[in-house]
Amino acid sequence: MNIHRRPPRLRRLHINRVVPNVLTLLALAAGLSAFRFALEGRWEHAVLAIVAAGILDALDGRVARMLRGQSRFGAELDSLSDFVCFGVAPGLVLYLWALQEAGRVGWALVLLLCMCCALRLARFNTALDDEVRPVWTGSFFTGIPSPAGAGVVMLPMVFWLQFDIDILRQPAFVGMFMVAGAILLISKVPTFSLKRVRIPQTHVLPVMFGCGVYLAILVTHPWLMLGITQIAYLASIPFSVRMFRRLTRESLEDDTKAADHSPVIHR
Repeated sequence: MNIHRRPPRLRRLHINRVVPNVLTLLALAAGLSAFRFALEGRWEHAVLAIVAAGILDALDGRVARMLRGQSRFGAELDSLSDFVCFGVAPGLVLYLWALQEAGRVGWALVLLLCMCCALRLARFNTALDDEVRPVWTGSFFTGIPSPAGAGVVMLPMVFWLQFDIDILRQPAFVGMFMVAGAILLISKVPTFSLKRVRIPQTHVLPVMFGCGVYLAILVTHPWLMLGITQIAYLASIPFSVRMFRRLTRESLEDDTKAADHSPVIHR
């Protein structure tokens, strides 16, 4: 007797899982749009497209956690989008802007950035399956995240839009930032993660006031403020390294004390 089994139907997808993926696709569209703007020589729009991709990338994860819409599919889609928006897009934009004059060396720098971004994202995805790590390590990234890497390599272009200084567009100068960004992406330097930051109720109004001031300056002087923001992020790395080492030392001391006070069973 032959039993014909019906093919499995697609499971219904809850709206909570759709919204974060839509934000990710919007980020991908913004990153791809940076290519078009760069080909047309619209450098301001190219930078703004990558910035928009970074904002949408920050939102999709937070929206997914708020709506409890995390999924493996969303995580993989987010990684693919990050590779395009913060690896390929900045590399090609900078190549069209300044690195074409360097010929093969300039293209090699683009390839280096893209490969390091891919390696960083692959390492991040595999680390998600590690459940042995202490809880406090969730407040740190290993290396800088891909949006921050894009911010590092785009610094010369951002300041060039503000000051229009020729040296900022020299291939050698831009290449130094490309190499630095690629190294930071694949490094094991602990950097701060804002995913678990909680603002005390008493500090909400001062923080909102500071955000208002920041946004006001960002609207009036976007390129200067974007550059200062990225420099401030780089300046925070020594503090994140110091805090990570302190927490690691305290964790080891707590484990040692727990082992010393554990009961010994004699047979």
